[in-house]
Amino acid sequence: MSIPSEELERLIATQLEIFYDRRIQTLQKLNLWKTLQRKNPYLFRALGIQDASDIIKELLQAYISSSDEGIFGHVFFEPIVKAVGKATEAEQIGMDVVIETEEVYTVVQVKSGPNWGNADQKRKLKDNFINAREEFLKKNLHKEFRALLGQCYGRTNTEANEKRLYATRSGQVFWEEITGDPDFYLKLMRLMKDYPTRHRPDYQEAWNNAVNRFTKEFLNHFSTSDGAIDWEKIAELNSGKNPPKKPRKERSQPI
Repeated sequence: MSIPSEELERLIATQLEIFYDRRIQTLQKLNLWKTLQRKNPYLFRALGIQDASDIIKELLQAYISSSDEGIFGHVFFEPIVKAVGKATEAEQIGMDVVIETEEVYTVVQVKSGPNWGNADQKRKLKDNFINAREEFLKKNLHKEFRALLGQCYGRTNTEANEKRLYATRSGQVFWEEITGDPDFYLKLMRLMKDYPTRHRPDYQEAWNNAVNRFTKEFLNHFSTSDGAIDWEKIAELNSGKNPPKKPRKERSQPI
């Protein structure tokens, strides 16, 4: 059920462009105050960081690293799964896609890799699969129902059982199952070619701008009069009962 290499390469190039656009948008929309509220200020203090730009780079890197995984799964992996699996979208039943053959109706939840959720999210996934099966039974399709958690990298592969409704397929096994090609997982890497390096300069510019913008704002609000980092103010923002509020931008007065 795979697609020609030329078509796959075009799809990869398109989705990588979308991925980098989303990464740049994330940098442009980031809010310093909200980002500081989410991170551990005691850890940054313990690391002995004294330079404001170093703190900003650490903050941005931590945020972007966690954000990238979600963005990449949504704008890169999911569209490719849909294309190569000849799948249809299935948001109405809480799933990502449905892959249907003459004999089998497979609902698929697509995740980037094996480390994707906590216990509550996994319980929600189980409920979604149960709901998807109920909707399938209403269709009276006379096909086998199959629930599949597809992880686009990794090596976790399990079967459905009495306690778990869904099977898990990861990495090479997952891609081979939906394409019939045991080398498909390598083709994804190979056909990226130099597209990532083409997008890197624009992303680097957005990164530098974000570092400069955040560093300026950080020094304005979280440094002492002699230029040292005001760690107590950061702790107040992050953990205090009455955290400091972000000052409103002053409106320019008409001349």
